[in-house]
Amino acid sequence: MSTPRPKLKQESRIALVSPASAAKSDLVAQGSAALRAYGYDPIIMPHALDRGPLYYAGTAANRVADLHAAFADPTIDAILCTRGGWGSAELLPLLDASLIRANPKVFAGYSDHTSLHLYLWNLCKLPTFYAPMAAADWSNPDGVDHRTWRAALHADTPWSVNAADGIRTLKPGRAEGRLLGGCLSILTESLGTPYALNLTEPTILFLEDINTKPYQWDRMLNHLRLAGQLDQVRGIVFGDPSANIDPNGPFEIALLEAACLHALQTFPGPITIGLQSGHMNQHNRSIPLGTWVTMEDDKLSE
Repeated sequence: MSTPRPKLKQESRIALVSPASAAKSDLVAQGSAALRAYGYDPIIMPHALDRGPLYYAGTAANRVADLHAAFADPTIDAILCTRGGWGSAELLPLLDASLIRANPKVFAGYSDHTSLHLYLWNLCKLPTFYAPMAAADWSNPDGVDHRTWRAALHADTPWSVNAADGIRTLKPGRAEGRLLGGCLSILTESLGTPYALNLTEPTILFLEDINTKPYQWDRMLNHLRLAGQLDQVRGIVFGDPSANIDPNGPFEIALLEAACLHALQTFPGPITIGLQSGHMNQHNRSIPLGTWVTMEDDKLSE
């Protein structure tokens, strides 16, 4: 049994954290201003603008300190990542699951933060949100799809996405399950670790990525299948493939779709592609991970 889905209020206090790569201070400032104009109270955590070593937003200890402080602070309603990059997986052994379980709240981010989504679901059964980030999306006037943000994080209306959100049917059908997933490469890299996605009930699996070639999608999906990661999966929803296609390169979206279908030729459930969530330049859709959903052709809804 999972924790009830946490929600935002219009005046929610939101902690901005950088668990992975360093964020640009001007973009964080722009994102903070947009969040404030939307009615929230954004708080930039002490290490959110740290830089180094390497490409990280400061040390692992400081990044974890910001996360722990945000979860422990009763005045903070939500935790929003500034950007992705690389680094969240480094934090997993340092996180305090008991602290998080005692203080459940909204956690939102995407891309590299798939590692944190997996941790929060596996160890805390905390529903989270694959959703726009402060510096990556809120800093862009057209970066956030507000309908799905409010449906997912405020629960003003039931959450749903369909063809208007980019979804196209690759294999028709109907399925129900717990909506989980994230960035395909991060999910695949978690295999063999204590932090791999642990599916114990029917699941609708969402997968997206960036700068990943068709044969790599084929390889990673085959890896998930051979590792038994699809045994509980009843339906698969792929994100918008355009972030993986170089307009000046040799690969076309049709080839990526064919690669996915090849890897999943024995998968019995429905398959769709095109949900505009994650690595999007604009109108990034929000997804409530951990929510029970129904998938039917080009519609996904709670």
